[in-house]
Formats: sequence, C-alpha cells, structure tokens
Amino acid sequence: MYNFFTQIMSGDISGVADTLESVTETIGDTVSGAVSEIAASGAEAVANTSGVVSAAGAGNPGGLGAMWGQFGLIGLMIVAFYFILIRPQRKKEKETAKMRDKLEVGDIVTTTGGIIGIVVSIKDDSIVIETGNDRSKIRIKKWAIQSNETIHESE
Repeated sequence: MYNFFTQIMSGDISGVADTLESVTETIGDTVSGAVSEIAASGAEAVANTSGVVSAAGAGNPGGLGAMWGQFGLIGLMIVAFYFILIRPQRKKEKETAKMRDKLEVGDIVTTTGGIIGIVVSIKDDSIVIETGNDRSKIRIKKWAIQSNETIHESE
C-alpha cells in the first residue's frame, strides 16, 4: 500500500494501474471466499434445524391444525369475556337509563356525588333537586343520578 501512494506522489501512473488491479483481485478473492463460507455455514444451519421445525409442526399439515386450534381458543376467550363482562355491563346501563327516564317530580334521588334530594323539576337533560332542611335547590344533569329511592306502584 505504501508503494501505491509513493507511485501516485511521484507521478508514475503506469505502476498505479497494476497496483490497483492486484488490490482489486485480492479484495475480490477475499469477498468471494467469505461469501462461500457464509453460504456453507447457512446451509449447515438450515440442515441442523430442519428436524426442529418439523418437530414443532410448522413444516407439516398438522401444524396448520394446531394454529387453527389456537385461533379457536382465542375466539372462545373473546366470547367468554363478552358474556361475563360486556353483556352484564350493558344490561346494567340500560336499566340505569330506564330509571333516569322514569323519574318524576317528588322522587327521592341520590347523585353520583352522594347528594340526596327530592326532584323539584325535570327538563330534557337536567333536573333540579331540593336538598337539606334549608331547601337548597341544585340543578344537575340526568346522567349524575345514581339511584331513585322512591318506590312506585307500577314497579
């Protein structure tokens, strides 16, 4: 390599071309040798792991059935979650919405904040309740009513 730089500095161009050719051949031989070694070790690694792949079931048709079995198990879990968690929650939400729609003036209600009062007036989405001995009036949203303590005959 030192000779290469000294030839360039001295202006000897004919020797530079020969040096470049020899460097290119050396690099090419090194790269092709490395590639062939990597290819041989890769083929050997594939040959050594082929037994593992077939033992796991991914290489044969039985592996596909095992995969569908796992999907079936996940689907079964989703259905179970629906019937255990989601469906009862929706049923409770429907009952609460029905209770809020059936509120009447004079009902005793409890808010989500724990305030107990008597319904004085009802509008579209808000309710005015009267609380305490001093008869304070509070306007709240319908969604803030947690329970209706008054029992109606129709229930």
